[in-house]
Amino acid sequence: MTRLNGARKEAWAGSARSHVTLITGGAGFVGANLAHRLLSEGRPVLILDNLSRAGVEQNLQWLRDVHGAAVELATDDIRDREAVARGVARARQVFHFAAQVAVTTSLVDPVEDFSINAQGTLNVLEAIRAQPAPPPIVMTSTNKVYGGLENVALVRDGQHYAPEEAHLRARGISEAQPLDFHSPYGCSKGTADQYVRDYARTYGVPTVVFRMSCIYGPHQFGTEDQGWVAHFLLRALEGSPITVYGDGMQVRDILFVEDLVEAFLLAERNIGQLSGQAFNIGGGPGNVISLLDLLDCIEALHGVRPQVDFESWRTGDQRYYVSDTTRFQQATGWKPKVAVREGVERLYQWLREARGETSSAPSRAATRVLGESEILSRAQGAR
Repeated sequence: MTRLNGARKEAWAGSARSHVTLITGGAGFVGANLAHRLLSEGRPVLILDNLSRAGVEQNLQWLRDVHGAAVELATDDIRDREAVARGVARARQVFHFAAQVAVTTSLVDPVEDFSINAQGTLNVLEAIRAQPAPPPIVMTSTNKVYGGLENVALVRDGQHYAPEEAHLRARGISEAQPLDFHSPYGCSKGTADQYVRDYARTYGVPTVVFRMSCIYGPHQFGTEDQGWVAHFLLRALEGSPITVYGDGMQVRDILFVEDLVEAFLLAERNIGQLSGQAFNIGGGPGNVISLLDLLDCIEALHGVRPQVDFESWRTGDQRYYVSDTTRFQQATGWKPKVAVREGVERLYQWLREARGETSSAPSRAATRVLGESEILSRAQGAR
């Protein structure tokens, strides 16, 4: 752990030039939700985003409609060093979310993936290091830095996988899990993850890394390659088939975006004691769900079970990943508040409204929504 010395804290706090919160990738799903929270608290935000991902223009328009001129946009690419330097020079705090986010895309063009995730992150770090009082940076990494978790023995438990070891089943994967980058995406994000940590050790830059599990919530336009909870819901709303890679029993701990935003702000407030550390962040053992469990939930909400086509496992897929968030909880008191049932239903309703479906009456089978305990019992099995 790297603690900030008093002189650096004082220099940062007293820096007259620092007056915006910079969010790279700020028009994306996570960035837009964080920007909304900060703007609602009266904090000016500068979004640096090249607007290349589908749906981000809608997020940006939403922020402008709600917050007006308090939202600044720099339509720049994270690989443009000069543009990054201009944004960082004005920043009191940096949240670094800009990334290439899909394993599948990284397999097609690993050079592009590296240039965005690794070189782009280094551009941000170097711009921060060049400041007289370097602003803190919170960076989003991924559970893919732990690889396929082949060393975690699994059993089939109902319609999901679970660890054989009781401790892992109860707590999830901790930061003690050895790093084992899989896929070009895992390598590029893992590289960025380690650079961010090392800039705290080597240069004293205040940094925190979040190794995220599956995040979901409003303003997420999920695709087959990333954002699977929203993607499944969108396909159901469209009446389109869903492709499941593997057997559908793979398990994730899903975290509602509002809870993630709260974790970001706690990291910001506690940067002095947290600097240089990486934390696993997700819904934890209390918010686990398999792909098959989500299909059950969609059937209950939507009234129709989506058609599902099964394909082979994809490179880098983990059959089981659940975050052990104990270290971050102990350091900050954070805990997720939005449970699976509530979060999935809120996202479902938001997506319906985004599609112009204003009727509040769900279709036939949606009269019985799965209870939280039922979802969790299906997802977790007997513990």
